[in-house]
Amino acid sequence: MADKAAQTLSNHTRFDPIFHFFMLPVSFAGFVWAVAHLVRHPSNETTALAVFSLLLMLAIFKTRTYALKVQDRVIRLEERLRLANLSPAGASIPALTEGQWIALRFASDAEFPTLCGKAATSNLDPKEIKKAIQTWRPDYFRV
Repeated sequence: MADKAAQTLSNHTRFDPIFHFFMLPVSFAGFVWAVAHLVRHPSNETTALAVFSLLLMLAIFKTRTYALKVQDRVIRLEERLRLANLSPAGASIPALTEGQWIALRFASDAEFPTLCGKAATSNLDPKEIKKAIQTWRPDYFRV
C-alpha cells in the first residue's frame, strides 16, 4: 500500500466509480425513462417495464447496503478485539454504537483505548471521534 496517498480525515471517504458513477445513475435514468414512457403510453407492458426498472434500481442499492453492513459488522468485531488486546487485563469494553466503532478504526494504537473511553463517556458522534484522532490509521479496504 506504499503507492497510496496518506489517508486523513479530509480524504478518507471513498467512491466506487462503477457503483457511484455508472450503476446508480444509469439505473435511476432507466427508471425515470420507464416512468415517463408509462405516463405517455400507459399499458401493461410499460407498467411492467417501470416496475422492473424500479426493482433493478432497488436491487443495485440493496446489494451495496448489504455489503456495507457486513463490513460494518467485521469492523466492529476487529475493533473490539483490538481494544481487548490494547487494554489492561480485566478492563471492560465500553458500550459503543456501531458508528463509534467504525470511526474508531482510524485511531492509532497509542490513542485507541483512551479515545474509546472518551467516546463512551462523552457520547461522541463518529465525526467528533474522527476529528479527535491525532495519528490517523488508514483503512484502504473499505468499499
